[in-house]
Amino acid sequence: MATEEKAPQVGRLRRDVSIWGSFMWGYADVGADIFTALGLVAFAAQGGTPVAFLAAGLVYVLVGLCYTELASTYPAAGGGQYFTLRGLGDAWGFIAGAALMLDYTIDIALFAVSAAGYLNYFLGPDTAAFVARLGPFYVNYLWLMESILLILSLVFFNYLGIRVSSRINEYLGVLAIAGQAVVVVVGFALAWRYGLFHQQLATQFPSPGKFMYGSSLAIISFVGLESISQVAQETRRPSTVIPRSAVALVLNVLLFALAFSVLGNGLVPWQALGGHQGDPVAFLARHIPLIGAAAGPAIALLAASIVYISANSGVMSVSRLSYSMSRQQLLPRSLSRLHPRFATPYRTILLFSGLATVMTMAAFLSPSPHAATSSGAMDILANMYAFGASLGYLLVFIALMVLRFRDPAAPRPFRMPWNIPVPFRGRRIPFPVLGILGFLGVGMILFEVILTHAIGRVAGPAWILLLLVFYLYYRRSRKLPLWGSAPRDWVASQRQLLEDSEEYELLEEYEEALQVEGGADHGHSG
Repeated sequence: MATEEKAPQVGRLRRDVSIWGSFMWGYADVGADIFTALGLVAFAAQGGTPVAFLAAGLVYVLVGLCYTELASTYPAAGGGQYFTLRGLGDAWGFIAGAALMLDYTIDIALFAVSAAGYLNYFLGPDTAAFVARLGPFYVNYLWLMESILLILSLVFFNYLGIRVSSRINEYLGVLAIAGQAVVVVVGFALAWRYGLFHQQLATQFPSPGKFMYGSSLAIISFVGLESISQVAQETRRPSTVIPRSAVALVLNVLLFALAFSVLGNGLVPWQALGGHQGDPVAFLARHIPLIGAAAGPAIALLAASIVYISANSGVMSVSRLSYSMSRQQLLPRSLSRLHPRFATPYRTILLFSGLATVMTMAAFLSPSPHAATSSGAMDILANMYAFGASLGYLLVFIALMVLRFRDPAAPRPFRMPWNIPVPFRGRRIPFPVLGILGFLGVGMILFEVILTHAIGRVAGPAWILLLLVFYLYYRRSRKLPLWGSAPRDWVASQRQLLEDSEEYELLEEYEEALQVEGGADHGHSG
């Protein structure tokens, strides 16, 4: 029987992330997403854009509560993939990881393209001069080169370490939150018209198919809580930090997403907003009286910066995710090697940034010059983006419910509310009612993606299938169970996580719970 192999790492991931850094890692990924999603959703959901954001936002709140519980209970790199591994075993853990890998890789590409789109705000609406023909395709070569350069710069920052990346997030994040607040407050005070808002909502609501497409795209605005859990193993005192930063992030992002969608519907026609998929928030800012002339360019620069750090968050997350999977014998152990000086998983940073670059280049190949001058590349990337997130979140909700029964001894500093006690093996387990609602909500998003995303429903499953074939080959070569799980001592792992994070009170609580459960053998699985 195979045993857990030792990864050839140099040291461990450093715990350099504070409560503000944890919040900003999440905000860098999810808080910035409204800058990208607003135009895409408006183009699809039309006059129903606020309703599409509300539907996705309700699911997002449940996802946030789920991740807050699991990340504070299991503060390990890997996020949703790690939770699924612990709850459902190796094969499902790999599938969750593969889905999130797709999500993060597209995250890098999509938000680098979006950042370049905001920079191109200063070029004016006509970018036809930068379109060139390449065989049967047309390419906006300026936008493409800008996007690739931004991805390369992210590789450099992440190579140096998470402390450097966190500082970038913190500085730009503060400016972004302030800029968003100014646009929302001044926009409602000076320019918002209830008549236009009501008229668009009442008379220009989209067809069911378009609304499903729009609401599934709206989930882009709420994907990113995973980032907080990805840096949990690098967060100081995660039992306190993660619940506070996650709950604050949920409220902040939900408020801004709903505010911008309502503001947009009462400020400009949805057709105009949907036509500015590359720079929607700057477009709104430009139409605010008195401050529009200055606010438009300022928000364009600010949006480019915050969307850029969202792409930065994607590089960080996918590198930590693959690092974790390598240490768990789900991927080749060479991927878990850390840089001898910076203690960063440099191989995975290079690998997935390279894949994101290839995706970016492919997305810019347009069949017509009109598609090349518009935001065709963003639409292609967004089409695939929600598949990985919704599939990964679906498995995480299942893992949440399974772990309540399989690992009741683990201390849970935060627990999803609304629990029903269920008798199980001589004790009463608090079963999360909101977990069921979250599972159904994410399942509906996944259904919408499969039904309405022509590219996502093909490319997403193809990505999962391709990586699954590689996984089976790797496991067979290492003489590990193909569909079963390698033997693991989860009790020892949990002890190590709590000790490394200096959660000594929780460690003591864990030891006491284990004694009640009948000893350390309670947590072993094979």
